[in-house]
This record gives sequence, C-alpha cells and structure tokens, in this order.
Amino acid sequence: MITLTFLGAAGMVSGSRHLLDVDDKRVLFDCGLFQGTKSLRERNWKSLQVPPDSLQSVVLTHAHIDHSGWLPRLVKQGFTGPIHTSRATADLLGLMLFDSAKCQAEDALYANRKGYSKHHPAQPLYEEQDVEHTLRLVRVVDRETWFEPALGVRCRFHDAGHMLGSSFVEVEAATHHGTPTKILFSADVGRYNAPLYNDPVKAFACDWLVCESTYGDRDHSDIDPLHELETATREAIERGGMMLVASFAVGRCQQLVYLLRILMASGRLPQIPIWVDSPMAVVATNIFHKHLAEQDLSEAKLAGVDESLATLSVHLAKTSEESKAINDANGPGIIIASSGMMNGGRILHHLKRRLPDSRTTVLVAGFQAAGTRGRALLDGAEFLRIHGRDIPVKAAVRRIEALSGHADRRELVRWLSGLPAPECTFLVHGEPQAASGMAEQIRSSFGWKTMIPTIGQTVHLERAER
Repeated sequence: MITLTFLGAAGMVSGSRHLLDVDDKRVLFDCGLFQGTKSLRERNWKSLQVPPDSLQSVVLTHAHIDHSGWLPRLVKQGFTGPIHTSRATADLLGLMLFDSAKCQAEDALYANRKGYSKHHPAQPLYEEQDVEHTLRLVRVVDRETWFEPALGVRCRFHDAGHMLGSSFVEVEAATHHGTPTKILFSADVGRYNAPLYNDPVKAFACDWLVCESTYGDRDHSDIDPLHELETATREAIERGGMMLVASFAVGRCQQLVYLLRILMASGRLPQIPIWVDSPMAVVATNIFHKHLAEQDLSEAKLAGVDESLATLSVHLAKTSEESKAINDANGPGIIIASSGMMNGGRILHHLKRRLPDSRTTVLVAGFQAAGTRGRALLDGAEFLRIHGRDIPVKAAVRRIEALSGHADRRELVRWLSGLPAPECTFLVHGEPQAASGMAEQIRSSFGWKTMIPTIGQTVHLERAER
C-alpha cells in the first residue's frame, strides 16, 4: 500500500511537508516552516502528525525556509535519519537554518524585553544546537543520480531552476506486491530565462503529480526584469529618498545586485550607493561563487560585469554597527535587507525608520503570503505593526514581478506540456484562489484530473496501468 499525506503547503503556500508511506516505510518530502498569519505560525509549535522516529529519511528539495525551516524542530522531537539533498542545497542549508535560529532567538529576546509577547517568556522554536544536530544528518546527492531514501523507494533530483540547488524529485515507489509507482514532486518550479538561474528541467511522466500552484491563477508580466527594475529604481531616485528592498538573502539578493550592477555599468542607471544589509547574503554569495556552473551569467558577461558582489558602489553591512550606520545616510540610495516577506530581520528596522518618510520607496520584489507585512503593504495598509508599534506608511510602495522565483500559470503549463496524463495532479503550495486557478488551467489545457488537498488529508496511490 502506498499513501501520500499532505502535512503542509495544502491550501496555503508555506509549510511544505509531504509524507509518503510505502508499506511499512515512511519518507518525508520537505520539512518547512509555516509562514504568514498567526494561525499558520502557530502550526509550527504543533508536533508532526506521525512520530518523528518513524521516518526513515527526509528528502529536501531546496533550502528556502518554507521547505527546510522545520528540520531542526523535527530533529529536536526525535528524528535521527538521513536528510538527502543536492550539493548546493547542503552548502546553503546551514546558513539558512542558523539564521532562522538566530532570528527566532532575537525576536524572543526583543519580545521579552519590550513585553509585547502573549507568551511569558517568549521562546524560540529551536536553537543553534538543534541546527548543529540537524546538519550532521545531511547526505549529499548529485542531481540526475538515483538514491534510495528507504527500502523500495528510489528518488532522483532534477534542476528546478527556482534557486541555487533547487530540485524537483522523481520518485519510484515499489510495494511488496507491485511494480513501481511513479510520483513527481515539483516543489518550487522556477521561471524560464530568469536572471542567474538555468531553465527548469522538463517534467517527467508519472502516475501521480504533486505540483506547486503559487501563481496558478495568473501570469507574470512579460516585461524584461532589467527594464522593470530600471523603471522602479529611476522613480525612487526621482523621489530623492531611499529605496528599501525586502529581499531573501539567498537568491533574490544576488539577483538584485547582479541586475543593478548591469544597469549601472551600462549607463541605464546612475551610480548610486547600494547597501546589502545582511551578513547572510554576503556568505551566500560565496556559496554562489562555489557553484557557478549552476548559474546563467550570460547577461553579466555581455555587460562586462564580473560575478563579485563587492564593488565600490556596493556596501556590505555585516555587523549591527554597520547596519545602524545606514540610518545616517540620505537618499538616493538602495537598501537591500531580509527577510523577503518582512516577517523579521534587519528590514524591519529600516521600515520602522523610513516608512513615515514620503520620499521613501518600498520595492516588493517577490511573493508575499497572506498575513505577512509585505502583503499588508501591497494591500494598501496605512499602518504597519512592527515591534509592537503601529508605524504610519507614507512611503510609496511599488512592486516588480519579473523577479519572481516561481513559474506562473503559463510557465507551469509549459513545464508539464507533452506529458501523458497522471492518475491525478495534486495542487499544493498555493492559496485557495491560486490553486483553483491552476486546477482549471490544467483541466482546460490537458484534460487531467486534479485535486486540491487539505491539511492532514491522506490519499491512496494505486499504480496506474499504462
């Protein structure tokens, strides 16, 4: 018997956790944090629906926290098996998880000091020692190489084009009494012709498909990312203030600096200072350099820009003192800081200081889940709650979509085109409207059966006869 249970990212974007049971063997695909509304975040404090020590292994598609960030909690609760992932993801994972533990500890400390937490005292979800224990379990697997996370289960990673190291997973699961059933976990599928990243490898034929639907109800703009970023930055320069960019330190930050340097080197933008206010982004860039073969640097080569992040116009703020010194700078200039959905990190301090200034521009350059501060700004919030205070929003809020790391509706159809029909396509990693839109698109484009699972739902996978 083969069953699939959706423990996260069902009816929502975050908390990716998909449990595969094959007879008496159990493998968890991804182990992410829930992000967004309070009710979602509270799920992070609940135990996994199955005993952690009943898992043979975890298969990790990439290092983003909504896919990896619950791993230390899983280990803290008793998981001791291997965590299989790609080489670049293994290099990024420690950086991501240590930062997550640090942010949680800092937020808990700040909440206790200011007294705005309802929990007394506020506690982090996990600590650095839990991350250390987690990293000891990581096992590197090269892409396009079969590996066996549990007896009777074979997997293979393929480049998903979403971020450095990101993969989708091809799975063959065999019961004691049957031939293998083929399952495909898309995880997060990247875009075609995206800055820095290669195009996603085409999907494979499967009996059952678990497909993301983050942008399943819409198509991204056809505007070139260089042009879109140039337009937004020029407007910010004309306003005379700082442009604040909430960015994921791993991936999006490198894309932004890469494109801004191309625009300035080619004369399309004036040379203005750029602050990368993230020690994590600096370390991540060194990891990017280690894996240059996984990246598409063709635009930089045409503009004569090398791969280095550190230049005279790019200032790297590693320490808290260097971060605070940015407060003394006046615009025009660009501050890139994490976190990408404005849920924590140094971006909050810059927002608290500069949102009341009408000369400020806040550039939203990625997906913003419901309940996040980034979504609130996009929805026109007049005040933003930061560290227990309501900060007035006088800044201009702008959005660029060309840098989204997720395939849109058309690109997902392109990724899936030419495949024989699976028994069923499960739409995950999408808010209800997005998942419904993707379901309708798949039915109209291919005529496939689709299903939008709910949290905790279990489905039985009987191998399709082909």
